[in-house]
Amino acid sequence: MELDFERCYRAVDSRDPRFDGWFYTGVTSTGIYCRPSCPAMTPKRQNVRFFPSAAAAQGAGLRACRRCRPDAAPGSPQWDVRADLVGRAMRLIADGVVDRDGVPGLATRLGYTERHLHRMLRAELGAGPLALARAQRAQTARILVETTGLGLAEVAFAAGFGSVRQFNDTVREVYGATPSELRAGRSSRRAAGGAGTITLRLAHRPPLHAGALLDFLALRALPGVEEVRDGTYHRGLRLPHGPGAVALTPADGHVVATLRLADMRDLAPAVARCRRLLDLDADPVAVDSTLAGDPALTPAVIAEPGVRLPHAVDGFEMAVRAVTTQQVSLRSARTTLTHLLTAVRRDQAVADGAPGALRAFPSPAEVLAAPDPAFRMPGARRETIRALARAVAGGELDLEPGGDREEAVGQLTALPGIGPWTAGYLAMRALGDPDVILATDLGVRRGAAALGLPDDPKTLHACADRWRPWRSYATIRLWRAA
Repeated sequence: MELDFERCYRAVDSRDPRFDGWFYTGVTSTGIYCRPSCPAMTPKRQNVRFFPSAAAAQGAGLRACRRCRPDAAPGSPQWDVRADLVGRAMRLIADGVVDRDGVPGLATRLGYTERHLHRMLRAELGAGPLALARAQRAQTARILVETTGLGLAEVAFAAGFGSVRQFNDTVREVYGATPSELRAGRSSRRAAGGAGTITLRLAHRPPLHAGALLDFLALRALPGVEEVRDGTYHRGLRLPHGPGAVALTPADGHVVATLRLADMRDLAPAVARCRRLLDLDADPVAVDSTLAGDPALTPAVIAEPGVRLPHAVDGFEMAVRAVTTQQVSLRSARTTLTHLLTAVRRDQAVADGAPGALRAFPSPAEVLAAPDPAFRMPGARRETIRALARAVAGGELDLEPGGDREEAVGQLTALPGIGPWTAGYLAMRALGDPDVILATDLGVRRGAAALGLPDDPKTLHACADRWRPWRSYATIRLWRAA
């Protein structure tokens, strides 16, 4: 990825937070790297280098600034937007795939050789998959050191390091301090709530319309899985090493996340999934500037800047919910899904290890094992859900962040009972495609009519071309207008 020196330096000189996560500033005279908005004195031009990733800066021998904490900056919005190999790889690395399966597992998930994957990531980010995963492990380790009472050896393995020595060396190299020194210098921010509970701040680029996010999630909240209460979104999580739960509270300039984890190794994937759920790595200024160019949307954008596109923490869950919602109201779909959840959980052990009252949506295997009476829906729709579960369980269909969007849409529409609306909805919410317009959706059409736009699907679809590449965000705004 090429970085224009003058443009980057102007962003650093103005301390513009919108560029945090887009690139990192290396200061050769001090040996540190910072986020663009670092409040420290602007370094001289001759002492500055710019890097496309924290891993690239670390590879150049620089350590993270303790003042601006560049590792805690929002992620680059392009990794959520891009559907190519590098974008998919970055989403999977954030989800901890390299820590769990190694680089061979990452390459297999993406369908490319390790050599080609390494070459592409080096060209774009200045670092290979191991270095990128190492930078993420260092950040996870710092969070655990500073916010939990875990022993340092426990922190090392929970963060994904292979040994305590590797953990010590990496933390010293990245932060210029030993783990013990980081812990000694931490503030008293240790979370209440017992073992396995971590509270941290999730950064985002302003503006963030928190009300729109909570409204959207509350309207679709599934009892027993999620709820919105007193300005906080709560939900259960299914994570790689065990169950978890999260409470997400929008605050001034960040979102407070309180995570309860059965296994601390799930911290990085849990944070990545929460960030995706709330679309915290988006660039709302870029989105809103495009949508505001349409006079029909201008008043809505001015009145509500920073409306985000809520994604999913579980692609299979979103698929089942989308199929259940076909041709029925959200209230009716919620009733149907609640009955399914009750039937599935009746056969589960009561003490399944889930921390808290909310539990994750059933897995594909659990849905496949559910008896026919658990599905209070037409037989054809029941078989569609079972076909989905078989495809996901068998690895034939990937609805997670690293999945190939175009391929997944083709596989979805090949399943009986899934048409363009369902596939488009899943591309938007499960796979994170920012450029989907659901022109046949009744709510979208009503919202279009309310804003003075054509509500005929064909005409509306053509009209939506001027919202590219952010048609998914326009869809959210049309739903709000309805």
